[in-house]
Amino acid sequence: MITIWGGATARTVRAHWMCYELGLEYEPKLIGSRTGATQSEEFRALNAKEKIPVLVDDDFVISESAAIVTYLGDTYGPDTGLVPKPYTRERALYNQWLSFIQMELDAHTLYVMRKHRDLSDLYGEAPAAITTAIEGFQKQVSVADTELSNSDYLVANTFTGADLMMTTVLSWAKAYGVAITPRLDAYAKLHMSRPAYRTAAELNFSIRAGA
Repeated sequence: MITIWGGATARTVRAHWMCYELGLEYEPKLIGSRTGATQSEEFRALNAKEKIPVLVDDDFVISESAAIVTYLGDTYGPDTGLVPKPYTRERALYNQWLSFIQMELDAHTLYVMRKHRDLSDLYGEAPAAITTAIEGFQKQVSVADTELSNSDYLVANTFTGADLMMTTVLSWAKAYGVAITPRLDAYAKLHMSRPAYRTAAELNFSIRAGA
């Protein structure tokens, strides 16, 4: 039995989306971040980092959204193309995009905005940091804009977990009012029209993110 803990954020929707792409039955535990739920004894036993999402597959527990997406594809969809096969150049490119998305677009820019805007009571207001984060996001995401000039996909000319991850950060940026190019906007809308995304998003965002 698969269980996914977490909801309400761009990071948690990734795990739910991948499950729906694979047609997996699972139990969603829609706890929010910073609501106290991640500090519970039950959750800390799964993830001492107190972060969501977390996936539990029988006796196996894994956190970090990119790792969850890749694990699900490798384990339950090795022939779907959702995650390129190991030891291939396509897999290397997939890993490159996931690292880039997690660091340059998520942690170093969008999450900086979240910390100093949504969570300013904890981290303090920092308008200059937010401005720099917006500029950094737009600069870095231009790499994807160029890559997508001749394709709707980042890797192997087919939808993969890299597109899933990229779409979620573009959606997050748009929700924050960060301008993106027409090409990236069209790309995000294309993949957000996938039935699996629509179902996952409806579920994931049915609860409100913690303050």
